Amino acid sequence: MKIARFLLLVLAPLGLAAPARAEDPRTPYWASIRAGEVNMRAGPGEDYRIDWVYHRPQLPVRVLRTMEGWRLVEDPDGARGWMLARFLTRQRTAFVKTRDLAEMRDGKAADARLLWHVEPGVVAVLGDCDKGWCAVTIGERAGYIVQTQLWGAGEP
Repeated sequence: MKIARFLLLVLAPLGLAAPARAEDPRTPYWASIRAGEVNMRAGPGEDYRIDWVYHRPQLPVRVLRTMEGWRLVEDPDGARGWMLARFLTRQRTAFVKTRDLAEMRDGKAADARLLWHVEPGVVAVLGDCDKGWCAVTIGERAGYIVQTQLWGAGEP
């Protein structure tokens, strides 16, 4: 009986901590906006002021910290604030961060056939990145863009 009581005292706190660990992925990590309208707040709660309202589904964000159902995120422009986790998804996307047009090619090389010119600010679904090139899909179009021209590619 004493052993059972001892095990209960030792193991019970571990069981309580498990849900917190399950919700808390390692930070930082990449995510993207799931909804058509998402508020970025000054703090992790609905009582905090709204700093920004996002209307760009799939916009990539960097999750810097987690707190219960809230995520401290950074957007491609460097703005930081808190968003509800339910409005984010782990789908990897990338934001074209160049000042000029980015080139989408049909292979992972500068001499691969040019498919399209992509404007700054376009959001693409991100595939694998290899040898400095990332596979991207923009609508029905797919190809490769140089990784350094994308915000949301690489390590967060």
